[in-house]
Amino acid sequence: MSKLKAWLETTFLKEYAITVASADASFRKYYRAIKNEKTYIIMDSSLELDSLKPFVGISSRLSSVDVNVPKIYAQNLEEGFLILEDFGNTNLLDVLDESNFEIHYLNAIDEIVKMQKADVTKLPLYDKKFLHFEMDLMREWYLEKKLAYSLKDEEQNLVQNTLEKISEVVLSQPKNIFVHRDFHSRNIMLTNKQTLGVIDYQDAMCGAITYDLVSLLKDCYISFKRKNIEKLALSFRDKVSPQTDDTEFLKWFDFMGLQRHIKVLGVFSRLSIRDGKDGYLDDIPLTLSYTIETALRYEETQALGEFLQRVSQ
Repeated sequence: MSKLKAWLETTFLKEYAITVASADASFRKYYRAIKNEKTYIIMDSSLELDSLKPFVGISSRLSSVDVNVPKIYAQNLEEGFLILEDFGNTNLLDVLDESNFEIHYLNAIDEIVKMQKADVTKLPLYDKKFLHFEMDLMREWYLEKKLAYSLKDEEQNLVQNTLEKISEVVLSQPKNIFVHRDFHSRNIMLTNKQTLGVIDYQDAMCGAITYDLVSLLKDCYISFKRKNIEKLALSFRDKVSPQTDDTEFLKWFDFMGLQRHIKVLGVFSRLSIRDGKDGYLDDIPLTLSYTIETALRYEETQALGEFLQRVSQ
């Protein structure tokens, strides 16, 4: 904090009061600078220096396609600090309910459509190797460490064979598209102007057409009825891939969701076990529910769904 304060003394915020704004699942910290009615956000990435240049670069890519991301007013890339536009304290999760989720999700879908037009030059690829690296987090951190479950040989084979089928469907859909990678209700701000602001995109990659859609519509922090989610997913399809029929697109969507939620089971478990962030344990039941419900829906993944249902009881 001393280095951050010293740097702030050299900026236009030197006479502003500084308060804690928030933290996230990473080691980044956020502060709010306040003077009269003016506010700014200070990002402290000093413990995650490698994430700062990507954040600045991705900000530029998204701004160029009219996605509403925070303006950067000052930066210190060497020590890991940014001064950003303040989108306020209200994220979508704070306001979503049965009466308004459809309009908010439709607006967020429009942001995905814009994001998918962003330049993907030199972004890392969401290839088969990375898809499996992520899914393998479930086996290590959820099954083996959180549940203390040792997989038998036939169960190892079941899990591995099913993950192969999941990645096969994911890689069969349109790809080489900008992917935010964490486009959910906590990373979409409802600004004071009642517009949507997009944050936390520094880990963007180049991947499948449904990734950000499933992050939004099958959010690990809130859920709505399947029939409504399908309707919204197909409204996105109509904008980006109208030639794809309903069944095929929903399978793309569901299998992308399986990949993401299998990964997240591992990530949430790791955040608790390794990083002491136990709050994410509360979000495992919904994530597990998505995974099992979707796996049971398809012949290729049904056995995995039944296995997870059994070992997670």
